[in-house]
Amino acid sequence: MAAGIKPSGKTDLSGVVSATTCTWAFAGTRSTTAAACVTRNRDLYAGGQGVRGLVVNAGIANAATGARGAHDNEDMADAFGSVMNVAAEQVLTASTGIIGHLLPMDRVLSGIEHLPDELDGGADAFAHAIMTTDTRVKLAHATLPGGARIVGTAKGSGMIHPDMATMFAFAFTDAEVGQTALRAAFPAIVARTFNAVTVDGDTSTNDMAVVLANGEAGPVDLKVFLEALEGVMRDLARQIAADGEGASKLLTVRVTGARSEAEALLAARTCCVSPLLKSAVHGNDPNWGRVIMAVGRSGAAVDIERMKVSVQGQPVFAGRPLPYEDAAVSASMKADEVVFDVDLGVGSAHGEAWGCDLSAEYVSINADYTT
Repeated sequence: MAAGIKPSGKTDLSGVVSATTCTWAFAGTRSTTAAACVTRNRDLYAGGQGVRGLVVNAGIANAATGARGAHDNEDMADAFGSVMNVAAEQVLTASTGIIGHLLPMDRVLSGIEHLPDELDGGADAFAHAIMTTDTRVKLAHATLPGGARIVGTAKGSGMIHPDMATMFAFAFTDAEVGQTALRAAFPAIVARTFNAVTVDGDTSTNDMAVVLANGEAGPVDLKVFLEALEGVMRDLARQIAADGEGASKLLTVRVTGARSEAEALLAARTCCVSPLLKSAVHGNDPNWGRVIMAVGRSGAAVDIERMKVSVQGQPVFAGRPLPYEDAAVSASMKADEVVFDVDLGVGSAHGEAWGCDLSAEYVSINADYTT
């Protein structure tokens, strides 16, 4: 619903509630200036209890707001729990928007009081309500053998960088999954998906990824479930990168031949965050030297004499520069997705990261963000 938190008057308050208690897994920003919603959810996570609800506001991050902000965050959980007949400690909170502004709690609490009347809009309505500078909703889903489903939604467009970006990512499933197994697998899934996304090199105070499983569809094969969950999260991560602020195309960097998956991801992410490479992608310039530069500064091990680089499938480097037609490769970069393949030549591990091009529009959006 529109509670009046966003000046635009667009929807800015939303919630999800389960009739039964959910097992859940959580990952939040590693920023040392984390917002109240992240610190509270992290405390609940450490307690190990199940949850039943989630309340989200967009427009104001409620970060760097001190004791008042922490109190307001608790009040959000209390109010949502009260109207949904759920214990406050079973309610997660999430806030996104401008840092350093207090929530207009009169509007928030009034909105929550009327929110039960609005809880029939489905995933699309929820996806719209959590947006800030996003230009489109981000949804993904999967159906498992036996009929259990996973529905995921995310928001994020700017202040996007591993650990984890200005993003919310929420996955909801009726599959029955043990909390211990879910939590054990979740960090690696996040590392390969949301922590492989970068738009501008900045990490937020508020980002989080959560999966809630209420078990109403019954038991599922754990391996199949986790693969499906990672697929949903990967889809959402790519959608976030493609909708980067001011972006006109998705940048994908696929690294092979690394010593470890961690080093492959490190090299790929460093390429995706390079303003030089991002600018070249925007200008359709096959300047593969910027890939060599980014990989070199990433810290990942590489054998330059065995290293290989391709742009849109065209080999351009294999231990030495290769002949190619500049105009043809440049023309191939005029696409919705530009892909660089990089072989580090030192192992067999691989990893993939996603970003976007860097445009003048990105500067405009962030120059005028609060004024």
